[in-house]
This record gives sequence, structure tokens and C-alpha cells, in this order.
Amino acid sequence: MNTPVSSLSGLARRLVSDNLLDPDLAGKAIIQAKKDKVPFVHHLVSNGILDARIIARVAAEEFGTPVFDLGALNKDTIPQKLVDEKLIRKHQTLPLSRRGNRLFLAVADPTDLHALDEIKFNTGINTEAVLVEADKLKSTIEKYLSSQEEPLSLGDGLDSDLEDLDVETIDTNASTGDESTEADEAPIVKYINKVLLDAIKGGSSDIHFEPYEKSYRVRFRTDGVLHEVSRPPVNLATRMAARLKVMSQMDISERRVPQDGRIKLKVSKTRAIDFRVNTLPTLFGEKIVLRILDPSSAKLGIDALGYEDNQKKLYLDALAQSQGMILVTGPTGSGKTVSLYTGLNILNTAEVNISTAEDPVEINLEGINQVQMNTRVGLTFAEALRSFLRQDPDVIMVGEIRDLETAEIAIKASQTGHLVLSTLHTNSAPETLTRLLNMGVPAFNVATSVSLIIAQRLARRLCPTCRKPATDIPEEILKQEGFDDIGIPRAEFQLFHPVGCDKCNGGYKGRVGVYEVVRITPEIANLIMEGGNSLQIARVAKEAGFNNLRVSALRKVAMGLTSLEEANRVTKD
Repeated sequence: MNTPVSSLSGLARRLVSDNLLDPDLAGKAIIQAKKDKVPFVHHLVSNGILDARIIARVAAEEFGTPVFDLGALNKDTIPQKLVDEKLIRKHQTLPLSRRGNRLFLAVADPTDLHALDEIKFNTGINTEAVLVEADKLKSTIEKYLSSQEEPLSLGDGLDSDLEDLDVETIDTNASTGDESTEADEAPIVKYINKVLLDAIKGGSSDIHFEPYEKSYRVRFRTDGVLHEVSRPPVNLATRMAARLKVMSQMDISERRVPQDGRIKLKVSKTRAIDFRVNTLPTLFGEKIVLRILDPSSAKLGIDALGYEDNQKKLYLDALAQSQGMILVTGPTGSGKTVSLYTGLNILNTAEVNISTAEDPVEINLEGINQVQMNTRVGLTFAEALRSFLRQDPDVIMVGEIRDLETAEIAIKASQTGHLVLSTLHTNSAPETLTRLLNMGVPAFNVATSVSLIIAQRLARRLCPTCRKPATDIPEEILKQEGFDDIGIPRAEFQLFHPVGCDKCNGGYKGRVGVYEVVRITPEIANLIMEGGNSLQIARVAKEAGFNNLRVSALRKVAMGLTSLEEANRVTKD
């Protein structure tokens, strides 16, 4: 066989280097251990190739760790029903104790990282190896398992809610078509459920499942910022992708093109959460992103969104009109959908006929006729709008004005006795008006149809428990940042810095809206008719008393709701 020493790794290489094991014998032992599905060290000991004490001594010298005497083990410290019996037997490892989020595992080979990773994945707890002698470990495991009244259950130790989750949109018996794999898939099912629950409990808006060449990463977007929450074994990437695709009713055999799906998860008898799911083929597998759509967010009420009193009045006055167009603008993730749905909820009464054209329909609202766009069959925003006008509508909501055709039909609807709500992807209210003009909408139609524009951002809200006064910011810096323009005397406000505690995420907890609400006044309408640009419109809007996004953000800082750093992140160019 002539196995070179350089081809060996880990403990096997050290045993050969110390002339305790022949290279060819080591190579054969590694191959046979894999065939028998047992750890390499246990193969050596059980076949009498090497003594367990010798292996333990060499491992201790190689990795600089003492050998733990299992004879001194206090059985009361062993975590009960935390690691499944099959995993204990498969990897010949035993949980010794748990301290916080660390689980100490007795192993005969500290280089067996696969065992540590798989147990970490199944328990959700960080694992740490404790070196022991292989023969003593085997006998201790048998004693431990035989003393158990019932087998350990895979997933025990996880949140009990995981057993009660109900995914409405799937046939749970049709995941793979192979009943023999159900036990193997149980950890995947429970892990995915746990991730979804953790994201919901943490108030996250998105979940990212990301495969890479040598790792797999799960991240949550919480309060607008992504952070890593887990690194499951990379060899489980395909199985996790398949599980998510089954849950969202996608084609699990199709991995070459992006797919869209939806999950409806019942977390209690009275509450269900929707997830919008998208897959994207990447170099090392399918990246899957879930957008969490919580219906309760659409029913917060306008007072919870962060509008200042004058801004709220402008929005409510516009909603009270029988015709006109209200436009909400901002980048993806700025809260446009919640603002629109909040307005629709205010209008949603038995006397009003409301129809919406959305792509996709994010949150289902009782009493509102919601239409999902489907370009493959010709159902576009423009086509839906034409149909709405034949359905005796009072209020129309268009998910987004993307082209001239949609804009023209929406404006026509707003001019013929309908209230129209929609969104655009622009940075500010003045830029929204010039964007419509650039699309080709005549200036007269823009000036006479648009009644209100709301530009918005979401800033992270300071944690009220741990925020600390910001006494280190010079007055000159405050002037440069624009605090002289916010309309609040310097003596009447205090700035705060984020700190961070066990009740928040790095000093922030939740988000607050920052708004620029501009009503189209006669002066602004005249300027539009004269071909004024966004800078000129912004100046006239400021003179009319409408705060821009920057001033609104600084006012939130002065109120102690967010920090100057956060205001700069969301509004400063």
C-alpha cells in the first residue's frame, strides 16, 4: 500500500511519527473505520492495534490538553436528554457537563471535528472536547445509556414550541417520498423550525441561509442590520435547502433557477406568520432568503409609526380626500408597505371598496380585495388597474409605479374620483415629482393629481434601559450636523449614545420611522408646471414648513429616540 506519512492527518500522523503505528496500517485502519462507521481511535482500540492509554498520552502531548479520568466523573453533572442516543453511539462521545452555552464532550480523538459540529448543530449549543481514554469512554457510555429509563429524544432540550409548529401550506408526508429518511430529517426539521421561531421572537425582518465552499451561515436582519446567528455543518446545506423548498411549495428538483414561494407558520391558535421565500443559485448551492411578514405590523396604528403631529395630520387629511394620489417613497426595507397598509386599515370600512395590485401580496388584509401580479400570464400593474376601474372602486393601491403606462392609468384614476396610493423608489419627496416627470408624465397631470408624498427611512431606536447621555459632542459639531435648523432650542434637548445590554442589540431595540411628508401646495404645483427641478422643489417645500428627512432624523435624535450615528447612517449622503 505504501501510505506516505504526509498523506495522514491529525492523531494518525502523530502516532506514525512516534513509530507507534505503521503508515500502511494507519491508512488501512482509517479506511476500515470509515467503512464500519466508527471513530478511528475506537477502531484501533477495539481491534487491539494500540492500547487506549498510549493513544490518550500521545493525544495529550500533541494537543497540550490533560487526560480526564472518567472514573472521577460525577454522573449528576451529565446533561439529561440533551444529546440523542444515536449520536452518542455514532461518535462514541459522552456529554459531561454544560456551562451556559458550552457543552463539554468526552472524546478519545480531539481532531474529530465532525462529531463536535454535528452535536452542536443538533443541540444548538457550542461544544468543547475533553480528552479521555477510548476503552473507558466506551464502557462509560454503555453504563450511561443502560441507566436511562427511555431513549434520548432527538431535539429534546430545544424549545418545546418546535413540536407544536404547524406549516399550513405543505403536505408533511410528501417531503422526500422515502419514509426511511424521516428519522434522519428530524434534526433538520427541528433546526429550521427553531431558526424561524428565533427570528420571530427576536423581531427580525429577514432570514438568510447562505452556503459557501467550506462553511454555511445563517443570518438575521434585526432592526435593519444583519448579524450572524448560526453556522450549521456545510454538508447539510442541500438538505436544509430541500426542507425550506418543501415548506414553501417549490420544486425541490430545480436548483438552476431562482424560485419564489411562501410559508404560513402557525405559532399559536390565534397567530400565524407568513414568510416570503426566494431561492438564488450561487456558486456553492442555493442561497435562500425569507422575508418575515407579520400581519400584526400592519395594524399598529398610525400613532405607533413615529410620525410627528403635523406629519400625521397631513397623512390623515390626505386619506380623508375622495380623490387624489398619495405616494410613499424610499429604498427597500424602509417601511413603505407598513405605511401603506396603515392607511388602508384606516380606510377599510364596510362603505368603502378597496382594491390593491401588489407584487407580491405581503400581508393579507380582511375586507380588502388584493390581487397578486403574474407577468407570465399578462397580469401586470397596468392590466390590474384597468380592471379595477371597471369594479366600482373607491380606493386603489398600486404596489409600485414602475413604468409610464402604470403611472398614466393611476393618475387617470386619481382624476376621476378615486383615491390612489402607491410607492416609488426615490430618495426624497422632491425627487419623486421629478421622477414622474422623467417617466414622461405631463407636468399638468403631476401637479393636479399628486396630493401628498411621504419619503421615509427606518432608524434604530435607542434602548431606553442602557442609553447614556452624549456629553462628548462639541457644540460646533452639532451646528455642522444641522441642529440649528430643527426648531428645538439647544437647552431643551439631550443627545444619547448607544451602550448595549441584555435587553437590546448593541444599544438599540426596535426601530422608529423618519419621515418627510410634503403636501402639494399651489406654490409647489406652479413650480412643477414651470419645469422646476428637485432642488427648487425642496427649497419651496422647506419654506412651506415641511421638514426634510435630515431635519426629521435630527429631531428624533433631539427627542432621545435614536443616536446621531444612526441618523447619519440613514439620512446623511
